[in-house]
Formats: sequence, structure tokens, C-alpha cells
Amino acid sequence: MKQIDELIKNISKVIIGKEETARDILKVLLSNGHILIEDVPGTGKTTLIKTLAKSIDLNYSRIQCTPDLLPSDIIGVSIFNEKTREFEFKKGPVFSNFILVDEINRTSPKTQSALLEVMEEKQVSDWSDTYIMSQPFIVFATENPIEHEGTFNLPEAQLDRFSMKISIGYPSLEQEKQILSIYSENNPFEDIKPVMTGGELRELQEKTREVFIKQDLNDYLAEIAAKIRDSELVSVGVSTRAILSLQKISQATALLNDRDYMLPDDIKENVIKSLSHRIILSRAAQQQGLDEIKVLEGIMKNVEVPKVRV
Repeated sequence: MKQIDELIKNISKVIIGKEETARDILKVLLSNGHILIEDVPGTGKTTLIKTLAKSIDLNYSRIQCTPDLLPSDIIGVSIFNEKTREFEFKKGPVFSNFILVDEINRTSPKTQSALLEVMEEKQVSDWSDTYIMSQPFIVFATENPIEHEGTFNLPEAQLDRFSMKISIGYPSLEQEKQILSIYSENNPFEDIKPVMTGGELRELQEKTREVFIKQDLNDYLAEIAAKIRDSELVSVGVSTRAILSLQKISQATALLNDRDYMLPDDIKENVIKSLSHRIILSRAAQQQGLDEIKVLEGIMKNVEVPKVRV
């Protein structure tokens, strides 16, 4: 697809050698979900999201999380108007199409909870009033996995609202050389122009929902969820929300591969990134030194893959 290719090309001008990461983010974009990027400082998390936002002609807001950030700093606050003698709701930065919540684990659980309703239901409630978000509405959150002082772990309910959790990673030696060469002359981010409109993105999201899924593949998704929940290595399995999210991400993967139908490989490609942050391991897994990725890889080997005819 020309529009998708243009988006990846724009991102690749700024974030060198991370085409797979760009594809993962586009999967979330097409499925109208939310994404959590966990990586060490300086790997380009914020720059990547800013580049994507600049490439699509939609509204963009950035929220820098700090321990003293309040829920009203995110969703807004009702202020009493002396002239009208009524309260007026002043919308916060969350009222945008793309929201970058930078270092989300630096703000308190109370403030993190301000995102729960808007991420799931795409609305904000203020007393008796409800404000519906403009579509598309996508939250991009970042966090630093190595610095724990002054941070707050994201609760399971918050993690479950992210369609994917990914890591950008360090560039290779050759990629680092290329970065140094390009950025020594100018910052390519400054030259980025929009290559897609909001209307075009919504059309692609609609096409994603129309990707055909055979019943065998829905059964395969249900079997994956059941195997995870039944595993002795998992104390808390995946929710129905999680498996529905994996279904949508897999549809987006099919569309990115220029198909209007889903294959088992579309599901298998996304299991780890879509589900690893949504499970809690049992004591048995911890005693064996296993992490979420290893556990899911082991479980997937025991799930029979359906033979879908194209």
C-alpha cells in the first residue's frame, strides 16, 4: 500500500534501521489500539512517536509524566465561571488524536488511573457530563525499565489496555555509523511532512476491520487463551480484551501484507508482543528462571496450528 509505504519511509528517515518497530506501531495504528514502548533512555522512543504524529495530519499532544502530575492535568478540570454562575469544563491534553504519555511510570497510580476510561471507552466523564473523543484516538506511552527510583509500576488493568508492548533496542554498528553521518549535517525530523490525512487513516482502519477471519482462526485464538490460562507457569492469564486485541492486531498484520484475509502466521507473529505484558507468572515459572516470553513460546508449541486453505 502506497500510504503505508510512505509512512514507513518517513519514520525510517528519522529512526534508522527500525522498520520492524515501525511496522509494529502501524499494526496498532490500523487496529485503533494503544502501544507501550519500554526501553532505555536515548533509543528514540519519543522521536519515533513524534515522527509518526508529524507524518499524519491529525492533532497531537504530549504529556510529560512526573510524580506531582494530577488527573486533571491529563483529562481537564471544571472551573466555575463567575459570569454565567456555572461550571465549565476545560479540556486537558488528552483531547487529541495522538497522545504521547512520556515516562508513564513516573506518575502516581491515581494519575495513571485517569487514562483507564479514555483508553478503553474513548470518552472522558466529568460529573454528569461525558465527552466523546475524536477518532482515531491512540495513546502512545513510554517507560524506562532500568530506573526505578521515583517510579510506579503500571497495574494490570492499565497494562491490559495496551495492544502491544515493544522495545526499540540499540542500533547495530552499521546503523549507528549511518545515524552519525545523517545527523551530523541536519536533523531529518525537521524535514518530515504529512503523508496521510486523518480520513485516509480512518479508511485504512475500516479496511482492517473488514479483513476476513475463518472460524478456524477464531478457534485458534480461543485455544491460545485457554492454554495460557491453564498453564501451571501462569498465575493470571490473558483477558478476553487481550485476545480480542490480538485478533485486531493480526487483521492489521494481514492488511500490511496486502491481504484481505488472515493466516495463522499473522497471529503467531504477534503473540509475544501482544500478550507478554498481560500475564503474571506463577512461582513455578519464577523458580525455573523463566520470563513471560519463554513461557509464551513454550505454550505456543503445544497449540495446534489450523491448516487454513487460501
